[in-house]
This record gives sequence, C-alpha cells and structure tokens, in this order.
Amino acid sequence: MVRHEEIQLFESRYISGNTPWDTGRADKNLKALIKELAGPGAKILEIGCGTGDNAIFMAGIGMKVTATEIVPIAIEKAETKAAQNSVSVNFLLKDIMEEDIPGKPFDMAFDRGCFHHFGSFKDRKKFARRVKHHLGPAGIWLSLMGNADEIRPGKGPPRLTALQVVEAVEPFFEILMLKSSRFDSNQDIPPRCWILIARTRSASGAR
Repeated sequence: MVRHEEIQLFESRYISGNTPWDTGRADKNLKALIKELAGPGAKILEIGCGTGDNAIFMAGIGMKVTATEIVPIAIEKAETKAAQNSVSVNFLLKDIMEEDIPGKPFDMAFDRGCFHHFGSFKDRKKFARRVKHHLGPAGIWLSLMGNADEIRPGKGPPRLTALQVVEAVEPFFEILMLKSSRFDSNQDIPPRCWILIARTRSASGAR
C-alpha cells in the first residue's frame, strides 16, 4: 500500500470511529515505564501520536513533547484534546520516514503501534535507522508493537516475532529489554504486545 492510500484509510477510520487502538487514555505500559526512562524536562519525540493521549500525558508530567502523525484528522483531534487539558505539545503533520523532525536530537522516542505497521524487513530497518537519527547519544527508544506469539480470532494489530524486531533494531540500538505484555485496550482481552526498550549505539558500536 502506498503512503497516500494508507493515510486515506486511516482518515476514514478516524471519521467512522473504527479506531480500537484509540482508548482515550495514555497507555498503561508507557505510564509504568516513562519515569524510569526520562525525567522532567526531557525532550520526547512521539511517532504516530494518533489523537494525542500519550503525548498529552507526557507533557502533563513535565516533558517537552514533539508528537508526529501522518493523518490530518488525528492531529486536529490531538490539538483539541491538548487545549482542553491545558498542556503544550508540539503536534506536527510529518512522516519520520521521509522528513527530519524539528527539535532533534531528542532524549527519547516513543511509538505505540507504528513500527509494527511496516511489513518488510527493509522498511522496519529504515524506521529504526530514522528513529536513531533523531536521538542524541545514549538516546532511548520505547516501542509498543503487536506480538506474533498470540493468535486471536478476527483482525487485530499487526504482529511481529521477536526475531523480526531484533533483526531490524540491533544494527542501530542496544536492546535493553524486549518483553511480552499486553496493550492497554478497551477490549475484554487486550492484544499481546512487545515492549521494546533500546538505547542508541555509538558510531563505533554500530553494526
């Protein structure tokens, strides 16, 4: 699927309300981990921010958040939510795969369900390289992605094996944790996910 078709698909889903990933709150996994990974005043880049709940949460606890999205209607909803919550987030309609995000280097990058949308090794590796490009030395990447160890009926988030994650990430990051968990979800049984915590490799340590 080419990029403009993907944007149109997600636009239609936001308009129809068919967005099971959009829970209306910050993900519990992010809330449990963020203070271990970044302190007040840290520069955070969220990739694929959707309607902004995670970005708004991080800004609300004192972090300087830039949040990107490729779907215009999602950014509009995110800006409205931020205003309603009286927090400041730099929301940008930008594609990290093709554009540099203003404000780099960041201390930490976060994505929830963005990395797992890339179906080829080439694109996953490019995404990991682009995340590293936006981080400073020893920058941290926290990613939540669908876990292929779960087979469930019906459609769900795209799923990756641990090997698919490691193969794409390891050339650019030291993996500090790859743990099986579950997405924060409004479903009775939330989908399983991987929690990835990784730290940028130095130029000498790059593979």
